[in-house]
Amino acid sequence: FWPYIIIKISNEIMYILSPTLEEEENQALHTRVQALIAANGTVDSVDHWGRKRFAYEIDDQTEGDYCVVLFTAEPEVPAILENQLKITEGVMRFMIVNVEEE
Repeated sequence: FWPYIIIKISNEIMYILSPTLEEEENQALHTRVQALIAANGTVDSVDHWGRKRFAYEIDDQTEGDYCVVLFTAEPEVPAILENQLKITEGVMRFMIVNVEEE
């Protein structure tokens, strides 16, 4: 067997949940996103910003519930996470970026 090295990359995801969700649904989505990350990597930190106003309307909404999660995972995990979030009802917007190590 060839020895192989598992490369882990630091990433950051910011996502916005719909303000029309009930508190239980909101918490369930936060838990689901963190569980998706934890299944394929490690969650380093979670920063829940709460409800903020938008500069412009998104999906006829003027505010949303923001959350930022820093995580470490293999390079293919952001694509898996992106595919799941695209089809998840209640997620208005999201962005995943690589975090450069300093």
